[in-house]
Amino acid sequence: MTPHSIIHLLKAKKRAEGASSNVFSMFEQAQIQEFKEAFTIMDQNRDGFIDKNDLRDTFAALGRLNVKQEEIDDMLKEAPGPINFTVFLTMFGEKLKGADPEETILNAFKVFDPEGTGILKKEFVTEMLTTQADRFSPEEMEQMFTAFPPDVAGNLDYKNLVHIITHGEEKDQE
Repeated sequence: MTPHSIIHLLKAKKRAEGASSNVFSMFEQAQIQEFKEAFTIMDQNRDGFIDKNDLRDTFAALGRLNVKQEEIDDMLKEAPGPINFTVFLTMFGEKLKGADPEETILNAFKVFDPEGTGILKKEFVTEMLTTQADRFSPEEMEQMFTAFPPDVAGNLDYKNLVHIITHGEEKDQE
């Protein structure tokens, strides 16, 4: 999830709060294109629908090989039927409607942190941000890690990062 994508999510949330029934009116054209790219990446067999095998393959491509069948079934149950691009976009629109930006961004990070530790390895974050969707340049990665340095073990506290992005200040340490 790049800062660019986060801004798109926040704009989409704002529009979703007063949106009409047309899901395509909830998003800017650039956002729809980003969702289309994400859909295409997830539609592994290129049949125009995301099914359980597509989800399993997508998780595998992201390094999660031990996804439980129930988890995949639960994801698919969120859809009213087969997941084509319009259903995919509608589901995102519904998720964003009334969503807290901090929670939305945290949930994006949690996909890569199934144990819920709140931290991700610097190398993994770098890999994801430089190879997926809106790719970060080496300069952007350097700026990010300067602003949000990992700890000595190379861990990035994404919960604190999200707090700073959404509130503009560090979380008080308990």
